[in-house]
Amino acid sequence: MEQAAAVAEKDRRTVVERLYETLSGWLLDGRFAPGQQLPTELRLAQTFKVSRPALREALKLLEQDGLIRSERGKGRFVAPMASLKVERPITCFESVTQMVARFGYQPRSHVLSVAEIVPEPSVAKALRLEPDARVIRLERLRLHQKRVIVYCVDHVRRDAVPARIYDVDWRGSLLELLRGFGRAPVMSSAAAAAVMLPDEVASRYELADFGPAFLISETCFDAQGLPVLFAADYHRGDSFTFNFART
Repeated sequence: MEQAAAVAEKDRRTVVERLYETLSGWLLDGRFAPGQQLPTELRLAQTFKVSRPALREALKLLEQDGLIRSERGKGRFVAPMASLKVERPITCFESVTQMVARFGYQPRSHVLSVAEIVPEPSVAKALRLEPDARVIRLERLRLHQKRVIVYCVDHVRRDAVPARIYDVDWRGSLLELLRGFGRAPVMSSAAAAAVMLPDEVASRYELADFGPAFLISETCFDAQGLPVLFAADYHRGDSFTFNFART
């Protein structure tokens, strides 16, 4: 029963994500003008042949991204943000796997190490852990063809993965993996900085040509607001361009 419920939830999230991508594409392509009222929930649900709860979730995501706004008793309207063409918004919450694919790369993951450890104080603080709690530390490279484009270090709460670490396939999206365990991250608090790859990392993995990196460090939270993942992702500087819109 639990497995069936997990599958149903994953299927629902897939519908919501596809619907969100379609609607956001319509908004950013100018199919609806800023200030224009969106069709009713009923009409949109019929158009896309989806349930109204799934539609509401997608609309909520659009509202959180500032692409639409709601007026009580009147409906939903296209926000001015929708007229801005942002190549890759740094405020977009998504997995590294999704982000790399959106840049046109064909990502492949290489797991460097995975271990259950006592976290460093900064990680324990970010994940709000008790003194005796442990985490799973995952170190990976993301490659396009044979070129390393992202170096990732992730710390996952041990209680978020109810399985032996060596029974888990760590090559895919961590967001999808945690979703399967019922602890899907839905938002994050992040910081960004321009840095060089740490010397010991560049030396150990023969990444001397990696060059300047764009480091995004983020704490990811589940739907209950609990931190489940602390990630540090070093994006190769000559392979990515991030933009942001200010409102």
